[in-house]
Amino acid sequence: MMKMKNRLSLLVIATWVLFTITGCPAVESDPDLEKTAPTVISVFPIDSGIDIPINTVVTATLSEDMNSASINSTSFTLTTGLDTILGTVTYDVTNKIAIFTPSQDLTENTVYTATMTTEVKDLAGNALIENKVWSFTTSTAPDIIAPTVLSTVPVNYTIDIAMNSTITASFSESMTSTTIITANFTVKDGTTEVIGVVTYDSVNNKAIFTPSANLLDNKLYTATITTGVKDLAGNALAANKVWSFTTSAAVDVVAPVVNETFPVNQSIAISINSTVTAIFSEEMNSSTINDTNFILNEGTNPVSGAVTYDSLNNKAIFTPSVNLTNNTVYTATVTTGSKDLAGNAIATNKVWSFTTAEIGSGPAPVSLGSAVNYVILAKTAISTIPDSVITGDIGLSPAAESYMTGFSQTKATGYSTSLQVTGFMYASDMTPPTPTSMVTAISDMETAYTDAAGRVTPDFLNLESGNIGGLTLVPGLYKWTSAVTIPSDVTINGNANDVWIFQISGNLLVSASVKVLLTGGAQAKNIFWQIAGEASLDTGSHFEGIILSQTAISLNTGASINGILLAQTQVALDQATVTKPVQ
Repeated sequence: MMKMKNRLSLLVIATWVLFTITGCPAVESDPDLEKTAPTVISVFPIDSGIDIPINTVVTATLSEDMNSASINSTSFTLTTGLDTILGTVTYDVTNKIAIFTPSQDLTENTVYTATMTTEVKDLAGNALIENKVWSFTTSTAPDIIAPTVLSTVPVNYTIDIAMNSTITASFSESMTSTTIITANFTVKDGTTEVIGVVTYDSVNNKAIFTPSANLLDNKLYTATITTGVKDLAGNALAANKVWSFTTSAAVDVVAPVVNETFPVNQSIAISINSTVTAIFSEEMNSSTINDTNFILNEGTNPVSGAVTYDSLNNKAIFTPSVNLTNNTVYTATVTTGSKDLAGNAIATNKVWSFTTAEIGSGPAPVSLGSAVNYVILAKTAISTIPDSVITGDIGLSPAAESYMTGFSQTKATGYSTSLQVTGFMYASDMTPPTPTSMVTAISDMETAYTDAAGRVTPDFLNLESGNIGGLTLVPGLYKWTSAVTIPSDVTINGNANDVWIFQISGNLLVSASVKVLLTGGAQAKNIFWQIAGEASLDTGSHFEGIILSQTAISLNTGASINGILLAQTQVALDQATVTKPVQ
């Protein structure tokens, strides 16, 4: 035995000498991986978030495994004005989440700025390309509300569950990832614990239990999430969440597919402020829908953007950080890293291309971000006097679904439906990921308003003192320091790529039966009405374009719009017709 050990030792030494002399490494690394810069894929609180509890922690989720030593109190900071907030910085290796825990409660009604610097590096030494900076405003009180589990997969008491399924639970709010662990999320066959890995999807507030091996067939399993799990304010579940399901004798081996994309392959004249989406044939593992597995390129150059997953519609969404370039070919790719809940990957990369619109006359269009996914979006209320006809999704946040009135909606998991809406209804108090999606959409709506209001050097200033009835409006930037009235039909004339931005410091009033008409190929998606006051469309009137109101929008009896209603207070409809234009 001693001779054998000596021979093995000599063999190891000889091998080491050979590699040293020849300069050959024992393992070759992937140079492409080593050159890939990490990105921040989500943050909490979100950028421009409001009413954030004063006892919150601040988090940033990274796109890949990071060098934990680089995530520290120097590279991840929180400030208000010139003051740096004292706190502790930690890194959740399992879920790739950096966590800043303030030493004491934050100050009420105060704007804070979080910064993650380029000192943060991945395991290959690649740093963030640029500092990640975001801000939020605190509320007047701490968060003392316990989180809840709003939905599970499988749902309680279901049968015929595939043996290679993962088990998930969606929470009512963002959770402390370090509490989402195997001690607090268990799956048992009787009293026998299933061995598995627990992870946390911070984008969708979802805990994921992935068994290490297939479950047994025709067995009753019980999943439990304990009161050890906590939200970001330290509030625990009020009671254990327990649910059961029974497996089948089958294994899910069917690969998911991408059924639909936007833009469609080889499409042309796509708006430069569009989002890119892919709809899957089944629910996907949200943690695999990220900026590594869903990419957009201009030639060989990657486009910067955020990737989110709408689990209600099985939809992956890529939102570019800035408008795309005109008259340019883009290629979108969903890779085989995208997997369903059973761990099946798409069989091959899904690749499609599209060409953006040629440069038109007028200013650059306003980027709506994720707000473009809605036909109506408001913060305090959405009401209808039946029956209105709405084509497209509607969303409300931070107000709850109870402030959607007149729709007689039917509740479902994460959304509601109504006979008056061809689409889905979303609100802040629905099952995740809806609350997070709504907060993002509202933030994007406010950013779009600020962008539109901030455009300078108008082509037309106080045209006709705000009475624009009977006019034909060419592409350009228009500004009024007063209210605008449309007492008779107005025409917007231009080609399909032209853009109009109307900045209105007061109210907008469209008189009864008056129409806004489009000619020459002009498109509603390229017409932006930024209104500091209220927008009112009187009885029987028709309107075209995207309304960005800092206050309220109302459509009186029989009024209609081909466009999008984005209100920072409420939207009120009276037997109105609202149709989302093709993007």
